[in-house]
Amino acid sequence: MNIERGTSLSKLTTIGTGGPASALARPRSLDELAEALRYAAAEGLEIVVVGLGSNLLVADEGVEALVIHLEGELAAVEVGPTGLVAGGGAKNAVCLHRARDAGLGGFEFACAIPGTVGGGVKMNAGAYGRDWSDIVARALVATADGVDWVALDDLALSYRRSAVGQGAVVARVELLLDPRPSEEIKATVSELVVRRKATQPTNKRTFGSVFKNSPGELGAGRMLELCGLKGHRIGGAVISPKHANFIENADYATSADCVALMVEARRRAHEELGITLEREVAFVGALELPSFT
Repeated sequence: MNIERGTSLSKLTTIGTGGPASALARPRSLDELAEALRYAAAEGLEIVVVGLGSNLLVADEGVEALVIHLEGELAAVEVGPTGLVAGGGAKNAVCLHRARDAGLGGFEFACAIPGTVGGGVKMNAGAYGRDWSDIVARALVATADGVDWVALDDLALSYRRSAVGQGAVVARVELLLDPRPSEEIKATVSELVVRRKATQPTNKRTFGSVFKNSPGELGAGRMLELCGLKGHRIGGAVISPKHANFIENADYATSADCVALMVEARRRAHEELGITLEREVAFVGALELPSFT
């Protein structure tokens, strides 16, 4: 299998920032994925999985890791006896279309999540009151030690968390969906898309939600709006004027610009509201947010 060297991850992330990967593999089958994981283990490289590149912020200097982008049969979608069987690299949008065409409901909420099925399992992605824990039956998880099916309970899906650890790759997922008329599915998706476009910067380059919502009535976006942060800019990055829990790449932003905005947003929320926001976006490479002392 071909290993690419020095590929810029800015080309593979939705925010459009980040430096090169020391190695990049594009496995198309379980055998090729196993080969890639063995290579990483032999070279002492960490594993980073990039699907559509949402929910990721990559260091400007790049990352010493094997970046894996699932393709081929590992991104395919089939209709199964109880729902869908999808590769970890399958796009949520493709899954939603296949489910609609097959008259299978329950995946409509994912129209608001520009990612992949495997990424959805990894972070238990969710929107509009539903998440992956509502639809996953089990997942095929690959590590350097082998490949095993992991049941829903053992995936330990909770708010934006799972038991899928470092070095593990979600290769395939079985989704439990329910019969529903295709026209009803289409109508629900249309309604959710209208709601999303009205409240989120869907036509801008972002990595999705910046911070997790804290317990309580106020979401992270509303908290940051109360702190007067909408439109706040550092370098080429700006806190979205439409939704304060999004950072837009407004003008050749760097990942450092985005982190600086996150630091300022956390500081203001902590000082003005007494809340310590926890990031939702995954950091790749030498990035960190300082803790409060």
